[in-house]
Amino acid sequence: MYDLIIVGGGPSGASAGRAAGKAGISTLLLEKERFPRYKPCGGVLSTYALSCLDFKLPEYLIERDISKVRAHFRELHTERQKDHRLALLVSRKAFDYFLLDKARETGIDISLGEKVLECEEREGYVEVRTSLNTYLTKFVLIAEGSEGVLKHNVRPRRARRKTEYNLALVSEIPEKDEVIRDRFPDLMDIHYGVAPGGYGWIFPHAGYYSAGVVGTAEHFKHPGTVMQDFLKANGFTGEFQIHSHIIPSGGIKRKTVSSRVLLSGDAAGFVDAFTGEGISYAIRSGQLAAEKVAELVLYDRKLSDLKDYETMCRQEFGNFLVSSLKLHKIMHRFPETSFRLALSKEEILDKYLDEVIIKRNHKDYVRWLLLNFGLAGPAYKIKSFTEKNQ
Repeated sequence: MYDLIIVGGGPSGASAGRAAGKAGISTLLLEKERFPRYKPCGGVLSTYALSCLDFKLPEYLIERDISKVRAHFRELHTERQKDHRLALLVSRKAFDYFLLDKARETGIDISLGEKVLECEEREGYVEVRTSLNTYLTKFVLIAEGSEGVLKHNVRPRRARRKTEYNLALVSEIPEKDEVIRDRFPDLMDIHYGVAPGGYGWIFPHAGYYSAGVVGTAEHFKHPGTVMQDFLKANGFTGEFQIHSHIIPSGGIKRKTVSSRVLLSGDAAGFVDAFTGEGISYAIRSGQLAAEKVAELVLYDRKLSDLKDYETMCRQEFGNFLVSSLKLHKIMHRFPETSFRLALSKEEILDKYLDEVIIKRNHKDYVRWLLLNFGLAGPAYKIKSFTEKNQ
């Protein structure tokens, strides 16, 4: 009988495992893949993500230290350079493997290549059936990402609404480091207006570019064509392997805990709706889930206290994600007007980098946009927009 079984060995599951191991509760982490494994992702670590870690990243993991952003919309573009770090770029294959090792060093049990098939809540415990074994545990954390089905143990299965998730396509394009440094000197290149409800990106990694597009599934009709057109428009010719994945739209209220099962990371829907960034919320929600389970186990708290996890997530980053959804709706309701204005006014991008990326003050930034630039468009009044999206 374990205290906690974690399903998934990505950033959320590994971070939960490390927190659980440090707290001293018996923990088993189950991961269907064998690490290191490929993970389609731009590989951006925000300053918030870094602040959630209780250790320093080794230099070999850091492929680029980003202090500059270049943004495009149609023929317009603008650049903003900061005198401080905005983000780090890492390979998810290497980063996730490192996080799993940091969890392992706390003494928890880890089984790779073992897929969880089913979790069933019983009286006083949860039965976890895998491709190899059956385990018993007091609590389960499902951290298997957005495309897993085990999250339906917490919230009922229903038809997936295309307004509630995004579709992303990504490719890694090999290139010499000196060419990459000349073209993108420690900057992230963002292209709005490429995909409906989203953007295109080019990130300079070590020996390769991460290039991709992401858009709202409801309106993203021909993603493969959009991706190919984006690559060609930016000078990438040839045959490149393209990977696709689903990203939940953050800021939407979702159930994340039942009597003995919790959800974290993408499985819980914890993603910035405007940027699609989810690693930081995966890390932090995994830690919060493990901390709450440890509290119940070690101090014999009431089972109903597990619901405090939802409150903890809301207080830590939930309101930020709600504000990111508001910003997404503002900018993409009238993209032509919104992005042209945003790129023609340097202070809009400047303030976004300072207030949102660094200070994580999303709510005040949205209010500032509405009050100073009316970016909600003629169909919205500030008051009605804010009330509708509370």
